[in-house]
Amino acid sequence: MRRLTGAFALTASFLFVEAAVGFWSRSLSLLADAGHMLADAVALGLALFAQRIAGRERTRTQTYGSRRAEVLAAFANGVALVLTSFWIVGEAVARLVTPEVVEATPMLATAVLGLVVNLVAAALLSGGSDGHNVNTRAALAHVLSDAAGSVGAIVASILVLRWGWDRADPAMGIGIALLVFVSGVRIVRSTSRVLMEGTPFEIDVAGIEETLRAVPGVADFHDLHVWSISEEFHVLTVHVALARGHHGTEVVAAVSRALREHHGIEHVTIQPEVSADPVLFPLRTRPRSEAPVG
Repeated sequence: MRRLTGAFALTASFLFVEAAVGFWSRSLSLLADAGHMLADAVALGLALFAQRIAGRERTRTQTYGSRRAEVLAAFANGVALVLTSFWIVGEAVARLVTPEVVEATPMLATAVLGLVVNLVAAALLSGGSDGHNVNTRAALAHVLSDAAGSVGAIVASILVLRWGWDRADPAMGIGIALLVFVSGVRIVRSTSRVLMEGTPFEIDVAGIEETLRAVPGVADFHDLHVWSISEEFHVLTVHVALARGHHGTEVVAAVSRALREHHGIEHVTIQPEVSADPVLFPLRTRPRSEAPVG
């Protein structure tokens, strides 16, 4: 939490500097980078909010707690990146058609300082125990792509200073937009899969089916579902038909152990059932002596 707070404070404070210099120097790449840094600040703010919410205890109305808050915030971050990329491209195309004179010296100094800020923020986000959840990685993707944008602004300012190529600024803005767009699409893709309760990318359903078939006492299974509440919190439910001579409690324990050992899934719900297969469980007929009277 402390690292996220530090990265947020650093990013949020510098974006105003970058935006002010961008307007003064008429640099699109700086303005685009400031817009991207604004998205970074929003991403980090959402990450802080989501981590606070995610730590809340489960309730009767939210039996999983608020773990999904991190995914929702990361999804919003990804959408913000995609929208930012569209804005950058629109402005860049207009500047390519009608170039504007750019004050390259303050642009270069600000871009270099922006690169330093982004690298420090990235170092803060990549360390610590919270550096591996999906929401922190989404914020880190913002910061790293913004660092690449700062490099692009540095290159553009050098081209303007050395050769007077004013179109280098909007051209580099389009390059920044591509970086922003790719980062956003990746985040939206991964988080939307969680929100739509799709099978996690790292889970091999075919492998799970093989594992279930190999467990002694499992005659068959159906209604197998695997999804995620949040990243690394996978949930599995399945109905297993018991083979003859096996007790449901023992089979459930064996299936749970196999899923945990082979696939790393801890949160499982297994429903044991008597097989409906007449070969495995032939219908028992009542002896004539036990037939009801009347």
